Amino acid sequence: MDARSQSLNMIAQPKLKAGAFAVLFMTLIFATSIGCVQRPCREPRSPELDQTKRPGESPSVTATAPSTEDLSHLPARVRVFKADGSRQCDRKPGMSVEVMQRELAGISVYNQEKKPDGLARIQLCGSPSGMINVYEIDRQSLKQAEERGFRRLEE
Repeated sequence: MDARSQSLNMIAQPKLKAGAFAVLFMTLIFATSIGCVQRPCREPRSPELDQTKRPGESPSVTATAPSTEDLSHLPARVRVFKADGSRQCDRKPGMSVEVMQRELAGISVYNQEKKPDGLARIQLCGSPSGMINVYEIDRQSLKQAEERGFRRLEE
């Protein structure tokens, strides 16, 4: 191999690497943009798990709650939940189960726990953490709890 062909190979190799990088980059852009075709990316998958409100803000109900008039098909006790308002990378924790339980004043609470909602979450500072406070209450109190912004936990 002569010196001229060696120098041509050295020039062509970085172009190939740059071309492969460009193809990889365009594929990545295409793959991420196609994920938002079905619906807006920032739209919550489930309205009842929307955690865009901080603790203490008045809840705005965007979805109509299912009718709780006929409760005979439910067990004697049901579990209800509400997002704790915590955010990723935020040093402030979400509302504790004890503090949020005050919103259920007048309703008997038999069990309480903090747990993740089980949904996949984007890892982005400021996004909802997906943590919820769960309470076990009598099924007769379900309508009262729903009026206070809680949702029945489907298991």
